[in-house]
Amino acid sequence: MVEFGKKLKETQIQEWQRYYINYKMMKKKVNRYAQQLEDSDDNGKQILKDFSRILDQQIEKFVLFLLEQEGQLASRLSALGIQKDDFLQRSDYLELSALLEAYRAVGRDLLRLLFFVEMNAIGLRKILKKFDKRFGYSFTNHYVKTRASHPYSQLRQVLKHVGISAVVGTISRNLTDLQGHHESYTSIYDQPTVLPVDPIIVSIKAAVDRLTNSTDYLHYLGKHALIMPEELPSPSEDHVIDDRYHFMSLLLNLANTFLYMVNTYIVVPTADNYSVSLGAAATVCGAVIGSMAVAQVFSSVYFSAWSNKSYIRPLVFSTIVLLIGNTLYALAYDLNSIYLLLIGRLFCGLGSARAINRRYISDCVPLKLRMKASAGFVSASALGMACGPALACLFQTNFKIFNITFNEDTLPGWVMALAWLVYLFWLWICFREPPKDVGDFEEQTTQIESVGLEIDCTQPLISSSQETQENEDDGQECDVSETASAGSDKPVTSIVSAYKLLTPSVKVQLLIYFMLKYAMEILLAESSIITSHYFIWSSRNVAVFLACLGLTVLPVNIFVGSYLSNLFEERQVLLASEVLVCLGILFSFNVMNPYSTPQYICSALVTFVSAEVLEGVNLSLLSRVMSSRLSKGTYNGGLLSTEAGTLARVIADGTITLAGYWGISRLLNVTLLPSLVICVCSIIATCFTYNSLY
Repeated sequence: MVEFGKKLKETQIQEWQRYYINYKMMKKKVNRYAQQLEDSDDNGKQILKDFSRILDQQIEKFVLFLLEQEGQLASRLSALGIQKDDFLQRSDYLELSALLEAYRAVGRDLLRLLFFVEMNAIGLRKILKKFDKRFGYSFTNHYVKTRASHPYSQLRQVLKHVGISAVVGTISRNLTDLQGHHESYTSIYDQPTVLPVDPIIVSIKAAVDRLTNSTDYLHYLGKHALIMPEELPSPSEDHVIDDRYHFMSLLLNLANTFLYMVNTYIVVPTADNYSVSLGAAATVCGAVIGSMAVAQVFSSVYFSAWSNKSYIRPLVFSTIVLLIGNTLYALAYDLNSIYLLLIGRLFCGLGSARAINRRYISDCVPLKLRMKASAGFVSASALGMACGPALACLFQTNFKIFNITFNEDTLPGWVMALAWLVYLFWLWICFREPPKDVGDFEEQTTQIESVGLEIDCTQPLISSSQETQENEDDGQECDVSETASAGSDKPVTSIVSAYKLLTPSVKVQLLIYFMLKYAMEILLAESSIITSHYFIWSSRNVAVFLACLGLTVLPVNIFVGSYLSNLFEERQVLLASEVLVCLGILFSFNVMNPYSTPQYICSALVTFVSAEVLEGVNLSLLSRVMSSRLSKGTYNGGLLSTEAGTLARVIADGTITLAGYWGISRLLNVTLLPSLVICVCSIIATCFTYNSLY
């Protein structure tokens, strides 16, 4: 990955250089302030005041130029409006082509302005994150809170883009009017989906959506995969599909994702009965279900590292391990061994290839198709989550072949073993390994970084020809050590290095992810025990209930991605979802006898659906506040979120098993109490970092 400052400089518009936020000068200021605090006992108040003043000056320079450019575009559109009126009166169709091209020219200039705004917004976000990281102080929270809500704030132009939206609306309306004026309607507001959309409008809309974090269902769903997008905008939408991409290989990765999620949840409805049949307590089902997550904590790391060198080899290894694990799980019944049952699930966890599936999409799918592939990854996971329990409810049989038992307890293992065997043959025949010279990301990154470092030492990251004398000295210095360490975008090489890059905002988002996975795992893993104890549900009833919960995933995401996320800010949806999860947990407690079926179903539905909404906005915000150094490599943001979620599942399943010592009658309240505490803590932490989530 090219170092941020160099990449930013390469994509800037040369004639507008002087109006960009001077990222390098501010970066050096941050380092100088940090050194100043180390050498003195200063409390830092003067530093906060000085840096706020510098940021205000940089934003003012950028915003005034932005307003000037918007005014020029508005003047051109006003003149074109007069020409359009004359054209409509005379109906001289010879002028139509020239008029359309004139509007498209304004649209292309608007696109340049949008790229300019987006790069400055990214630079502003990065310098605020850098300040927070170096000082351990939530300066972003203070700065955004005091500036964004002020009536005279220029920061609102960076965050809201009201003027730009008006220009976009004018261009879009007039192009549509001209292209469809011979029809019976002439307004985008009357029938906005009937007329063909001009390509320049499509490009502008995509750029505006990136700026305003507007989204649709596909993009919203894709964010769940936490496959972090390119940080800087590209002036071209033409992305070449290189030889790394192979459709069948992508399909095999998505099939792997689907089968693994089926494998995870297919045993949930019957795990307690299986444990009892082997002489263990019903609450041992927590250990049976959780043992898969325990192994996944380790498998995610080694598979992520292995995928630096190959994709097919770890996928083949993963499939064989899963084949063995499911076979051992099924054989545990006839061998009457609870230990074999646990070992089988451990093997299934060791075969978790989700890190490879996510990594393949990130590294080998072209940018043009990456969001669709990410959405496919999440959809495959959601479908597998619903299909697992649904399949389990079909296994209501009991027979033997060669003294091997096939019943509702063992069939999940046998069916998944057969599925992985078929998948193994499909993988071996159809998967194509990406070229090594392209796939060796770590080596390429090192080479790019060394070249980028030499270039960076000659001039500022974002040059400014007319700065004050004080800032000129800062902008032209070259600090090689600082550039190589704090300013480098090279992927991290260890979990410890990755942890050091986590700002308070990132840590809070990981806590929220941990919380929602913990709450969901408690709900799902103990469902068979709770429902059989209170409502005398059969395993078939439990399977249907869990399948119905799983089927809510995609409809909920369609609603949030297509409507809710465009109506409210993501941080607003985040906080509201956390509160709803908290209410769902509170409503789940058994405080009145008898504990009713409607109470359990309603509370479970509120908790599960709210957690699903929360997961989407949480991962979307996490991808934005997380360092770009965590977008690639072994220890990437996806791995960190996977580890946080897997650890939550491990602790949740362990809680269920330990709570069994207090008896089944107390299991529900004992397991819900930690969920409630963690949820309340996450809400408080969100409130403290709320203003940094933009």
